[in-house]
Amino acid sequence: MIIAKCSVVGARDAPNFRQAVQCGHHEFICDEHAALGGADAGPSPFDYLLASLGACTSITLRMYAQRKGWDLGSIRVQLSMRQDEAKVKSIERHVTLSGALTDEQRQRLAEICEKTPVTLAVRSGVSVRTTLGPEGSAPPTPQ
Repeated sequence: MIIAKCSVVGARDAPNFRQAVQCGHHEFICDEHAALGGADAGPSPFDYLLASLGACTSITLRMYAQRKGWDLGSIRVQLSMRQDEAKVKSIERHVTLSGALTDEQRQRLAEICEKTPVTLAVRSGVSVRTTLGPEGSAPPTPQ
């Protein structure tokens, strides 16, 4: 079962590292920061990774709270990615909720944060299979 599908095109005439991204009927751009040679015309690939993790966290918390009948109020997820001297990357995620919640509810929601689908995918080290073909060739059927 395919759970997500996107296409990314770096056109020959596009400015440096600018990419056109299409996921379903949604179209957006991705670019590198100016310090890395891009024009900073859109979020970087790592920015999108953090956005995916933050959005999944917020959505999962809202779904869980709705089933429980809890009022979370506003959900804010702030994320940053760091890289140490050995090039090991880590993500810091800080979640705030404006709703009046008990300590037990907050503890349960903290546990839910650790089980969101994108959190689990990132932590599991999702495998990536790459094929390379000429322009116009079809991607292989997913296994």
